[in-house]
Amino acid sequence: MVKSLSEKIISNHLVEGRDKPWEQIGLRIDHTLTQDATGTIAYLEFEAMGVARVKTELSLSFVDHNILQNDFRNPDDHKYLQGVAAKYGIVFSRPGNGICHQVYLERFARPGYTLLGSDSHTPTAGGTGMLAIGAGGLDVAAAMAGEPFYLERQNVMGIKLTRTLPPFSSAKDVILGVIGRLGVKGGVNKVLEYHGPGVKALSVPERGTIANMGTETGATTSVFPSDNVTRSFLKAQEREQHWIDLKADEGFSYEENLEVNLGEVEPLIALPHSPDKVRKVSEVEGTALDQVCIGSCTNSSLRDLRIAAELLKGKRINDGVSLTISPGSRQVLENLIDSGDLLHLVKAGARIIESACGPCIGTGQAPSTDGVSLRTFNRNFEGRSGTQSAKVYLGSIETAVASAIQGEITDPRKLGKYPKIVLPEKVNVNDNMFIFPSKTPSSTRIVKGPNIKPLPSFPSMPKTLRGEVLLKVGDNVSTDDILPGGSTILPLRSNIPEISKFTFNYLDPEFAQRSLDKGGGFIVGGENYGQGSSREHAALAPKFLGVKAIIAKSFARIHFANLINFGIAPLIFTKKEDYSNLSHGDALEMEMKDLDTNICLRDSTKEVQIPVKLRLNDRQKEVLNAGGKLNFIRAKQRRR
Repeated sequence: MVKSLSEKIISNHLVEGRDKPWEQIGLRIDHTLTQDATGTIAYLEFEAMGVARVKTELSLSFVDHNILQNDFRNPDDHKYLQGVAAKYGIVFSRPGNGICHQVYLERFARPGYTLLGSDSHTPTAGGTGMLAIGAGGLDVAAAMAGEPFYLERQNVMGIKLTRTLPPFSSAKDVILGVIGRLGVKGGVNKVLEYHGPGVKALSVPERGTIANMGTETGATTSVFPSDNVTRSFLKAQEREQHWIDLKADEGFSYEENLEVNLGEVEPLIALPHSPDKVRKVSEVEGTALDQVCIGSCTNSSLRDLRIAAELLKGKRINDGVSLTISPGSRQVLENLIDSGDLLHLVKAGARIIESACGPCIGTGQAPSTDGVSLRTFNRNFEGRSGTQSAKVYLGSIETAVASAIQGEITDPRKLGKYPKIVLPEKVNVNDNMFIFPSKTPSSTRIVKGPNIKPLPSFPSMPKTLRGEVLLKVGDNVSTDDILPGGSTILPLRSNIPEISKFTFNYLDPEFAQRSLDKGGGFIVGGENYGQGSSREHAALAPKFLGVKAIIAKSFARIHFANLINFGIAPLIFTKKEDYSNLSHGDALEMEMKDLDTNICLRDSTKEVQIPVKLRLNDRQKEVLNAGGKLNFIRAKQRRR
């Protein structure tokens, strides 16, 4: 039987269930990664499971989000994370070592392996032929404890690449084009599998860019073949021994197909405030800019920044523009220094900021009031930049450089001759910023600062849910909308009582207090509720405030799983038109005795009944009934 590349990896890691359409399967996870914005809670959850040592082949803890040390809170979290890593067998990547996905791609990605990360852009590693999936922190903690990772059997969409990219068109333009065609929910419960003769024309960093932003379609992951290009990349990283040849079987027929002629790809740009609002750069030229930011896990590789350096060589950025560049890793920065490329960036007027997520997560470099910012990042949700009134565009390295020089959105093809760069056959490798696990874990002391609060405990699911509609929102509400990031809120990630006060802070500043005053209740949502970041705090904080169920037209994959993990019922309207029948303040009641598929929701305010669905398998029902996954795992361990 012929198989796709992703099906081969799934088959090799299948430990539970059958690999059949719409069935839940359990996968063995080889590697895990966490980052500090999600990691503190994930490791508190892991500690609560009572496991003496991680059971994965490799687990890594990165510090790349909460790097600003304005007070004790972030450094306290970092100290806690380092102590946990030493005690439980986890590799710790120190602050400044780089963005988790870029560093992992360089130093740890392995074709044919599985990776589960507590960050939605974990699929970046799919650029090397891995099955790399983003998930909530509790799912990652469970994988470290030896539990399988569960998900629905995925549809595999084949994306065939032909020919090669023309000058000034890039991998970023390829994926923006795919997102424009699929939309922000067109990839839900799908693996985007790239194949075809055009694949060999893309370097691993370029493949990583495409795999990274596949997340913006709602896809579970994206994956490229492991070929001689992959081999050369691993050889340059002194890891050629990790290479295997891996691709789809000849003659495999994909369930869905998309074709991209690379030779016809033009420079593209995503308009505010969604990655799928894609237009040609030539159509929006002339839009004045205040800021250009180059970096993020999408476009901060050595390849990306060497292109930026060559294009900026001998140039000067526009007086009206602030240009920042954040190298994706310390390795990228060191190689830019050695090659002399960093000098070109600095001389042009760029501000070099730390190798970290920074502006992408709203930590630093917030635009001015009503400011216009062009970024090489992956998301441009309203307010994510740290300035609610800002307008953020997403584009390629080439478009960003051309626009920074001109002071307005500019088609990069106007820059003249495209520079030719040759990546080194061997990069400078320096692993000094990694701390490997202690050989005497019993002597390791874990320090918890005053901002690190105990995990809240939640009761099992009651037989009847009652309460008011606390909030009604529209389509594509993101986890940034539910619980914003930024330098004010991110330091509270290890303090659920405090961070919960910011739930829906931008959409409805009174939500948190109202929810507490009412003893909890319900949220009504539209399509694709919970898109974006994997942050489980967007489920955990509402649960702490008493939210009992979310009733929506549809859910994003990771957030749907996070809601179940924390004991919030994710209910789906049987008839989408019933969404309009519920209003803020309506008193609702529903029976949850057996967690039936079909549930009758009674609105006593309007005196109507509304049918809703609870699409869960038996294991998910057990988790929800237990009051969440942590309760479920503890009970499971007691039975052993």
